[in-house]
Amino acid sequence: MHTVAILALDQVIPFELTTPIEVFGRTRLPDGRPAYRVRVCAAAPTVDAGAFTIQAHWGLDALAQADTIIVPGRADPSVPVPEAVLAALRRAAAGGTRIASICAGAFDLAATGLLDGARATTHWIGAARLARLYPAVEVDPDVLYVDNGQFLTSAGAAAGLDLCLHLIRRDLGSAVAADAARLSVMALEREGGQAQFIVHDTPPAPKGSILEPVMRWLADNLDRELSLDDIAARAGMSTRSLNRHFREQTGTSPLQWLHRTRVRQAQHLLEATGHPVERIAAQVGYGSPTAFRERFKRVVGTSPQAYRNSFRGAA
Repeated sequence: MHTVAILALDQVIPFELTTPIEVFGRTRLPDGRPAYRVRVCAAAPTVDAGAFTIQAHWGLDALAQADTIIVPGRADPSVPVPEAVLAALRRAAAGGTRIASICAGAFDLAATGLLDGARATTHWIGAARLARLYPAVEVDPDVLYVDNGQFLTSAGAAAGLDLCLHLIRRDLGSAVAADAARLSVMALEREGGQAQFIVHDTPPAPKGSILEPVMRWLADNLDRELSLDDIAARAGMSTRSLNRHFREQTGTSPLQWLHRTRVRQAQHLLEATGHPVERIAAQVGYGSPTAFRERFKRVVGTSPQAYRNSFRGAA
């Protein structure tokens, strides 16, 4: 039987701790036998999980005896990981144990150095911080999870469930994983990555900036096909001067700012209206619905219709 050890640290996020316990604990083989042995491991017998206290029956030594270790996120990932925990994870990895993190658990896994030189993900809100703290890790903020073979990372808490189902499919095949997904009332695979959950806000110009009027004009004319020359003429600047001012004050170019604004408006229309995709494409300045779909998928990571299915409120 495959043993899954779930590492519990103080401030562990309860949902991220209980999700793998529930998913792996309820997975059954075709003959009805349990597929996994689940153990909660900790450095101390008692762990503070905020809403409740956990009594861990296994210590850190049990990590090296597991086939898979799950590292859930903590409420404050900036709190240093105890050196004994880092050493235990490194020993387990040296013995070939598979290690997966959920959400901010990527910070704790990265602290071991085991993710150096590898691609990884975490919740999109913390992705930039993870990349800044651990520059040797290639952080991808757009995906639900990353599988590097021995080391895996997932995005937010819900993506931890995607990762658990992926591990079950790796271990036992699609049929067993599909049964586990049904028990969790969850699709075995979700369309798109976490890019669709990112709020693509456009940086505003500082109050009183010479760009304020032209940015308001752009926001009011999203339905027009505008070129860089059109924007420069409206601003009364050369294209070179316009680019310079935009980069200094927003960190992006005029056309990139315009495209991001259009995508954000398209997201709003997909969420709040029943307008056909073709109409929304025209409303946000794309003469071709095909060009709109391509741009939207490049930025958001999924199609406009799939985004609407996921995020539009009930009529």
